[in-house]
Amino acid sequence: MSNTAELVFVPVPSMGHMLSTLQLAKLILQTNQTISISIYIVKLPNATASVDTYVESQSRDNPYPTRLTFVTFPPLPNPPDKSATSFSTVLDLYKPIVKKAIEDRIRDGFPKPVGFVLDMFCTTMLDVANELGIPSYVFFTSGANFLNLNLHAQSLIDDHGVDVVTEFSDPGFTVVVPGFKNPVPSKVIPSSMQLKSPFCELIFEFTRRFRKMKGILVNTYAELESLPIQALLNSDIHKIPPVYPVGPLVELDSKGNAESVIEWLDCQPESSVVFLCFGRSMGIFDEEQVKEIANGLEKSGHRFLWSLRKPPPPEGSTEAPSNNNDVFLEALPEGFIDRTSHIGKIIGWAPQVAILAHPAIGGFVSHCGWNSTLECLWFGVPMATWPLYAEQQLNAFELVKELELAVEIRIDYKMDVYTRKGNFLVTAAEIENGVKNLMSMDDEMREKVKKKSDEGKKALQGGGSSYNSLGCFIEDVLSNIA
Repeated sequence: MSNTAELVFVPVPSMGHMLSTLQLAKLILQTNQTISISIYIVKLPNATASVDTYVESQSRDNPYPTRLTFVTFPPLPNPPDKSATSFSTVLDLYKPIVKKAIEDRIRDGFPKPVGFVLDMFCTTMLDVANELGIPSYVFFTSGANFLNLNLHAQSLIDDHGVDVVTEFSDPGFTVVVPGFKNPVPSKVIPSSMQLKSPFCELIFEFTRRFRKMKGILVNTYAELESLPIQALLNSDIHKIPPVYPVGPLVELDSKGNAESVIEWLDCQPESSVVFLCFGRSMGIFDEEQVKEIANGLEKSGHRFLWSLRKPPPPEGSTEAPSNNNDVFLEALPEGFIDRTSHIGKIIGWAPQVAILAHPAIGGFVSHCGWNSTLECLWFGVPMATWPLYAEQQLNAFELVKELELAVEIRIDYKMDVYTRKGNFLVTAAEIENGVKNLMSMDDEMREKVKKKSDEGKKALQGGGSSYNSLGCFIEDVLSNIA
């Protein structure tokens, strides 16, 4: 029925992963006309509606209606209880469903897929691909820095018998990781690697499967992470399949309602506003920390745009969950809004890409999520680091210490995503100092940020490093055709 070679994508159904996955799919389709892609989307228990809304909008505005297909599976009839490992259990339960969907499609006359592209957390689907005799590739949605740490830690466990969790959790410990100029301190190693738990075991099991793939796609570019990528490409270090840096994969077509925010920014001088935003899902602080941020901002004297969303109700509460647009105004110091109304604006949900693209933005206080990092660099906006969870501390360490592309508010702040409590309180004085350092960043560092912006855009153009790397991946995929 079709003369195209089909790839099957299995992403994590969360916005942070879906955005870059869709960008990768579109980039492949744009680059090669003989490939089609089906994106298989599983349903998580207690999932938010944002992913469904996003998929619906992408399906409706699909630029490749005959070559890009979304397959959304119904929820499981008996999903597991929500826990740190329930996602893996959910994927295991979906395996026969995914396998049957592909077999039915082949039975209907469609060609057998030439490859699976599995999210870094969906590698258990390798079993389905192997049963069907289809090669698999992994899409690593974070940076090459984190991939190196994962591979090194897993090798220490399996090849050298090291109790990695005990070592990594020692506050005075540092580890020499391939691809890093500096030893990596314990304080920036992800919490998931520092606590013995089923989830920790799961992380290392995901990484073990990377070595069984036919290739690893990474959302980064050679000009940004040259040392980490060199370590990944050196087969003597990690003994892994070919690595394809294909980024920066950035969603530039933001469809959020940004009109009022942009109107306010239009009235501000160029490069005068510091933008504070801490992520699409978890970037929400408790009242005590909000007050410190407010006091630090006010004392800095700089114009600001602050995404301050209200936290969800405590577990067991009958109150409805907070809408992303609800602003946590009651946490602000008394009189703060009146005193800062001439220089600041507070919003709920932030149309981040539209804001970063605006010439009035002079700096970004960020949680250092990898998508946000790449978006910030794409627009050449200087950054101040304030990581929260996952691998964000490692990203902050890379930006500040390895690449010298950002200033530090903190690189070692770690938030408990359930209680919204950090491992310490970031004080108003630290925030004031960080904002002032950010907005007075020297010309040399600003020029470095601008250079990375230019290099990221060129990497995706014809002849660029990521363009060529993607071409190698496509060539390998097409070699799978029987």
